[in-house]
Amino acid sequence: MIPNPFRKFDLDKMRRSSDQLNQSMDYANEVSKRLIIFAVIICILFGVVFVRLFQIQVLSHDEYTEKMESYNTTTQSSSTPRGQIYDRNGKVIAATVVSHNIIYTQPEEITTEERWELAKQFAAAFDVDDNEITTAQRKDMYIFKHMLLDVSDPSYACNDLLTEEELIAYQNGSWGDEAESRRTELLHERITDDMMSESISDEEEAGYVVYARMVSGTSGQSKTILEDVDDDTVAYLVEHKGDFPGFDVDLGSWKREYPYGDTLRDVLGNVTTSTQGVPAELVDYYQALGYPLNARVGSSGLEYQYEGLLSGTRKVSSIEYDEDGNAIINDDTSGKKGYDIYLTIDIDLQQRLDEVVKETLENAADNPYRQDFTTLFVCLMNPKTGEIYAMSGYQRNTETDDVTPFASGNYLSYTNPGSIVKGATLYMGLNEGVVEPGEIINDAPMHIQGTPVKASYRNYGPVDDVKALQVSSNVYMFHIAIRLAGGTYVPYQSLGISDPSSTFALMRQYYSMFGLGNVTGLDVPNEVGGYVGYSTEVGKLLDFAIGQYDMCTPIQILQYVSTIANGGTTMRPHLFSYATEVNSTNVVASYENQVVSTLRGNIEYLERVQEGFRACVTSGYCGTAINALSEDVAGKTGTAEVGESTSTALIGYGPYKDPNVAFACIAPTSSDTGSNLQSNVCTTEVMGPVLEEYFSIMNEEQASN
Repeated sequence: MIPNPFRKFDLDKMRRSSDQLNQSMDYANEVSKRLIIFAVIICILFGVVFVRLFQIQVLSHDEYTEKMESYNTTTQSSSTPRGQIYDRNGKVIAATVVSHNIIYTQPEEITTEERWELAKQFAAAFDVDDNEITTAQRKDMYIFKHMLLDVSDPSYACNDLLTEEELIAYQNGSWGDEAESRRTELLHERITDDMMSESISDEEEAGYVVYARMVSGTSGQSKTILEDVDDDTVAYLVEHKGDFPGFDVDLGSWKREYPYGDTLRDVLGNVTTSTQGVPAELVDYYQALGYPLNARVGSSGLEYQYEGLLSGTRKVSSIEYDEDGNAIINDDTSGKKGYDIYLTIDIDLQQRLDEVVKETLENAADNPYRQDFTTLFVCLMNPKTGEIYAMSGYQRNTETDDVTPFASGNYLSYTNPGSIVKGATLYMGLNEGVVEPGEIINDAPMHIQGTPVKASYRNYGPVDDVKALQVSSNVYMFHIAIRLAGGTYVPYQSLGISDPSSTFALMRQYYSMFGLGNVTGLDVPNEVGGYVGYSTEVGKLLDFAIGQYDMCTPIQILQYVSTIANGGTTMRPHLFSYATEVNSTNVVASYENQVVSTLRGNIEYLERVQEGFRACVTSGYCGTAINALSEDVAGKTGTAEVGESTSTALIGYGPYKDPNVAFACIAPTSSDTGSNLQSNVCTTEVMGPVLEEYFSIMNEEQASN
């Protein structure tokens, strides 16, 4: 049998085909497995996505809808109407009334150039005053106009005003975080009035007033452009609203009005406008309390002192945008009006007091011997409670003779108290045992070695402690000071006092117990304390005993005489009485009378002081006006030489047996000295009519009750 040579070939081929088939089948199986795994993974992923979509669209629909809205919504807060300020009898002295403002809320898409053109258009249409622009704003405007130039222009952004080194340092970041402020400061220094006059028109200045308000404060918030506009202005904007995109009328705004004009205005203080916002010097304080920069806040006086009560709860609004990009403002919470506060002031008495004080100072302009008489202060309070009934002050411009209110001078200005401190000096002498009640000292000129003659206004001869106050004996007080320091008076010899520093300290301790030289704690911002002399010369010790060394404020003097009036208790004076919810008698806060201190030592000695004060009135040494009043009054005059002028004063209280009012009238530098010495205006012109008004009001109140 002949072998077939092709048989082997076929078998090999078949074997190879079989192997290939097996390999193909294995590959197909592997692919199938992978496809199945991939399909499973896809199904799982779709399942996860489905579950997540179900969670978002169904289970958490409201939550994510709210988040989406918040991303497209801006929240802002604005002030609610401020609480009103009333006097003790419920008369409004700082009112809150409705006003209309024009506000601007920036549309969603607007360029700087478009905003600038809109600002100029608005300023022209609404007659914005270009005088409202400040010098700093004019320079900012000059820079702004140059930022609108092409970047290739050498004057772009005022870069031509910087040196090459400065420009490089600014651009490469060498100036760090202060780059912008440093650059602006340099440009402000180099921009001249001529440069601004050549490139800025009056119309552009008015436009920049608007533009600056449009971009001020927090981005995306509504900005107040014009405040307290009239009905015609409101109507015009409503009719032409399409011409001024972003501008609208806020019909729910408010403004402060003061029905009694300048009466007590500097004590009441001020509230900023929306265009002013938080004052620069108070930014840190108010931001710490959560106020936005455009908030209307109390910036001075009682408006600042009681901001927390008067300001209320802020209104919260949300800003959304319609399909055209225009803002839509929705009120979320309406807020709550501030609390009303009631003061201890009697506004009728205050007005009468202002009238008398102002007229007295005006009359001084015609007196050649009162040319240095530029300020006059008077304040009254209840010596038992510290309630301030009235507080007046005026100042005169010697060049124009204009007289302007300065009631805050009662706690912001110093004066030499003069002889009115002799009540405290006598109490100190009696309590320290250097003089005895009824002790007589001869009031005659004192000749001390190395010192000018020391004497009283007149030579009163033998006087006891009570008469020393009645006639205002300097000599009696000199002897008290000398004895306190361990010295002895022998005519034409030294007093023998080597170191009077401890006596100065002792005297200040006594005076401070009465309230002299200390911050009284009156509820106003920035009350000043006393001025303490630094010299410890023996001669100054004698001056100190008659009130011609250390200085104090009128309100401290009022606290001092109140301490004498009430029997030795120093009360903290206050203007705030209580606060209520708006249109309600519900009291939310009230002032509790506060005792600062009580006199140490034998209080019976204070009766000698009181007797001396009463004797001053009944004898006529305190003038005839207060002695002629329907109520018995005690008082003490004061004089102090200040350079070539003399300061005068009158303090006191009444009724004498059961006082309900203490008063202090201080007339710094109210007269020339020597032969041209004029009468004490406090005794001759002021306190008579003022106390007459006070007692008339009190009698009417008692009769009505």
